[in-house]
Amino acid sequence: MALVQGIAPATSAIRTPRSLLYSPHSASLIASLVSVSAPLENGRRVLIGRRFGRISEARVCRAMVQQAAQGAPATYAKEMERLSAKESLLLAFKDSGGFEALVTGKTTEMQSIDVNERITGLERLNPTPRPTTSPYLEGQWNLEWFGTGKPGSLAARFLFQIFPSALANLSKVDVVIKDSYGKTTVNLKLLNSVESKIVLNSRLSVEGPLRLKEEYVEAVLESPKVVEESVPEQLKSAFGQAVSTAQQLPVPVKDAISSGLKIPLNGRFQRMLMISYLDEEILILRDTTGIPEVLSRLDVPPSTMAEPATEYES
Repeated sequence: MALVQGIAPATSAIRTPRSLLYSPHSASLIASLVSVSAPLENGRRVLIGRRFGRISEARVCRAMVQQAAQGAPATYAKEMERLSAKESLLLAFKDSGGFEALVTGKTTEMQSIDVNERITGLERLNPTPRPTTSPYLEGQWNLEWFGTGKPGSLAARFLFQIFPSALANLSKVDVVIKDSYGKTTVNLKLLNSVESKIVLNSRLSVEGPLRLKEEYVEAVLESPKVVEESVPEQLKSAFGQAVSTAQQLPVPVKDAISSGLKIPLNGRFQRMLMISYLDEEILILRDTTGIPEVLSRLDVPPSTMAEPATEYES
């Protein structure tokens, strides 16, 4: 009886936080405590040590309760930090003028530095440890930002600075990822009336939890579509002559033009990519130069599921 009374003060110091009573961690912990308890004559229950000392066991249990109570707020705080960083990045895109300003070279150096700083801040909060095998990777994406040091961006900027937007305009770039294949569609608009698309088909190989290899398989120059209502008055005569000439072409030639011009690439061009951030809305890629590409999801994200185990190619 004296032994039990000596243990009671130590065990009575264990208090379960009220916020822990409804968590799954607390349920398993309380069950383990009750399983090694025994009743006293006055109806109270105390812990009975099995192998270790009773006082040491009480201290270990108290530490476990405190750690479980502190885990949930820390996780919540990190998630709030990530959502805030993502919202800050999207606002930075808007403040910089968006994709059009980036392509035409209207984005200032200060705006570019600000966007890159926010990209780096979001990358360190990446919630997906194995993005290359995550179900979130597949879907339809829109290119929001690409590094100003890329050859393609420099060429686009040079082209659209020479020609006014009424003559040539790069409206958007869409990317579709499905079943280890990628499809990049570049949408061009000429004279505000002729819409044309360039499609790049590629094969994606998983080479690690973060690394992908993209091999370009085929390029397709789709047949341009003309919005007759938007054709300038001074060009309507030439446009009518072009339409009549196209109608006189042989059927095989017209079929070939309507299906687009296909250029086989056979993997002659490829690049290595690292996914530095992925969630249900944002995808950030970096190539071997380290310049980022940021894409936003256009379709509905897939439901959360277990990531499949994949063997990586060396």
